[in-house]
Amino acid sequence: MTARKPHPLKLDLDYLRQVLLELLEIPSPSGRTDHIQQYVGERLSALGISSKLTRRGALGACLPGPRETGADRAIVVHTDTIGGMVKRLKENGRLEVTPVGTHSARFAEGAHVRIFTDDLDRVVTGQILPLKASGHRYNEGVDLQGVGWELVEVRVDEPVTDEAGLRALGIDAGDFVALLPNPMITSSGYVKSRHLDDKAGVAAVLTAFKAMVEAGVTPAVTAHLLVTVTEEIGHGASHGLDPDVAEIVSVDAAVVAPGQQSREDAATLAMGDGVGPFDYHLTRNLARIAGEHGIDLVRDVFDYYRSDVAAAVEAGAHARVALLGFGVDATHGHERTHLDGLAHLTQLLCLYLQSDLVFPEWDAEPEGQLADFPSLAVQPASEDGPREGPIGID
Repeated sequence: MTARKPHPLKLDLDYLRQVLLELLEIPSPSGRTDHIQQYVGERLSALGISSKLTRRGALGACLPGPRETGADRAIVVHTDTIGGMVKRLKENGRLEVTPVGTHSARFAEGAHVRIFTDDLDRVVTGQILPLKASGHRYNEGVDLQGVGWELVEVRVDEPVTDEAGLRALGIDAGDFVALLPNPMITSSGYVKSRHLDDKAGVAAVLTAFKAMVEAGVTPAVTAHLLVTVTEEIGHGASHGLDPDVAEIVSVDAAVVAPGQQSREDAATLAMGDGVGPFDYHLTRNLARIAGEHGIDLVRDVFDYYRSDVAAAVEAGAHARVALLGFGVDATHGHERTHLDGLAHLTQLLCLYLQSDLVFPEWDAEPEGQLADFPSLAVQPASEDGPREGPIGID
């Protein structure tokens, strides 16, 4: 491999579509992710990239850079999704379910599901229904029923009418309930499915790494990939990051909704979320890279949002953090994105991987002298550096 000036790479979008559809078909609610991590590891192996798994199930890999010393960067995605868990076997032969991750029962109503018992050879199918599901029985009562997990139940596709029948099927409290994705890619390029968050992000990252490998391009600095499995329940990238990582970019769903700038057909640069602002220097650098290469990128701020990097920072990660996204309409509901947005995101990742760190010399060490910090590159500061003694007001 040879290093060269950052430039757009040829993207295998057929690969992106195939990987995305295969990821979507593998159930992976938080807490039950071994299968999908194995899939990602096999995809990386096919690219000649080895990977390792932590005790908690996070998968790590890397594309080595040219430098033997100095700071690295990391791209973080997650394979876990929202889902459910059996809370109680009901007397009527149905299941009370509690959510895994944060999502509304409004969008679970009607979902086809798989119930995973402890017997690996037995999977029971079913459907989530409101308690008042029969229009011919409840009439207007169907519309008057509220929304909540206590107001839905799972109807299993087996001839059972009581708790004993459910136990005979091997079902018990704590069994995972996975909502089927029902993916579809339309002729106009829209991708409709549950769980695009964050399987579309995983597909984009794998496609970017594939483009780098096949083009024979060495990343400017060693690029780690961390695939987490507990983002939807708040733990995310709380472990598994290499200590040499100075920049972390999370790739996740961007919010397409009234009051937001994100679009399904563009990449998104998040400037802040429900946890707070992302790193000033890294976000502006990503915006600069996109602008120089004609990437369709919009900036946005999310209110009710949290990503892998929030968990990383809270766990003590000593790094700059940012978030790139693909626009998703109806997040954590009936999700939809567009292949054009995924292509823009993937190309931006390729360009970022070819670019140096924001402050390569400064970030080579975890700390340095205040007078040496290169603020002038992106923020106004005195060219002479900090003054001695208290700063007065002119």
